[in-house]
Amino acid sequence: MAERILTGQHFMNGDEACAEGAVAAGCGLFAGYPITPQSEIAERISLRLPQVGGVFIQMEDEISSMAAILGGAWGGQKTMTATSGPGFSLMMENLGLGLMTETPCVLVNIQRGGPSTGLPTLVGQADMMQARWGSHGDYGVIALSPWSPQESFELTVHAFNLAERYRLPVLVMSDEVVGHMYERVEIDPDRIEIVERRKPSVPPEEFLLYEVDDRLVPKGMPTFGDGYRVHVTGLTHDERGYPVLDAETQAALVPRLKEKIARNAADIIMIEETDVDGADVVIVTYGISARTSLGAMRMAQEKGLKVGMLRLITVWPFPEDRIRALADEVAGFVVPEINLGQVVLEVERVTAGRAAVTPVPHAGGDIHRPEQIVSAIEEVLRDAS
Repeated sequence: MAERILTGQHFMNGDEACAEGAVAAGCGLFAGYPITPQSEIAERISLRLPQVGGVFIQMEDEISSMAAILGGAWGGQKTMTATSGPGFSLMMENLGLGLMTETPCVLVNIQRGGPSTGLPTLVGQADMMQARWGSHGDYGVIALSPWSPQESFELTVHAFNLAERYRLPVLVMSDEVVGHMYERVEIDPDRIEIVERRKPSVPPEEFLLYEVDDRLVPKGMPTFGDGYRVHVTGLTHDERGYPVLDAETQAALVPRLKEKIARNAADIIMIEETDVDGADVVIVTYGISARTSLGAMRMAQEKGLKVGMLRLITVWPFPEDRIRALADEVAGFVVPEINLGQVVLEVERVTAGRAAVTPVPHAGGDIHRPEQIVSAIEEVLRDAS
């Protein structure tokens, strides 16, 4: 049997790195359907999982793919699927099922230009609000955004850990450029943290499937066949997991699904700040747009402008507290993203008029030119003077 975790330095693209991250995290089941620009994940993991005792299944569509990984999780496996825009839309109903049943798993979206079939082989970042609000009802969600093949590996591992820690499907919102970009990826098993599933700590007769701890997370998740009473339903349910269809049960369950992410946001949120202290303008960005933004920041600094960058590694939950604090220190924010304005709306909401917020929209198909971002920075400074 091959080693579960590759070691050393490798030259691979972001999709391949994502697949290796899943293997390193202990993924035992991948169920998916081919779609550009995600298919390299499925291709890589279809070879790797059988080598380490896991199972790869090509499903008939994306609806069944999401259903399969939910079932596989309750069967005791760490599970993952991957897709792109049209498939992401098809997965939304079963994403909601996973959120309602608090099923740990990972869903990777390698974003492309949309809507509809759109640009199958070209980049987009227009699924970000869908990641937050795509399924019906109220819930909390976690979504990560890598900007390199290295982070595609690392954040996939982290997504599995977050899924186990907080009991929900976790999203990795990558994009076509990061997915197809080849770079060096360094893998050191000694630096990889793995969070294993928390099993019940009480005997079956005392067990309640959805009894929660002080983080509002269910205390233990048995595997079907372990001897515990397990009733998993998308209906509103009580601590036993049994359907109870009234307003009182809804009021106990659904706010908790939202609050378990909000209460733990400080431990979940990851951001990276570059030259933010003393900046007049801060670029807020994520994914491949952050790579372009870094160059734009350096160009602006060479012109003598005080510019910093805040990169969203965790997009959801949104780093409200940090953005709100910066709004009292800077003239404004510039928000480049490969859509016509999505995450920028969150920046506007949080700043509440205390600082200027300038979007740098892009419909997709390629990435920003750094000059576009520099022009937006100069516009903010002109308006502030």
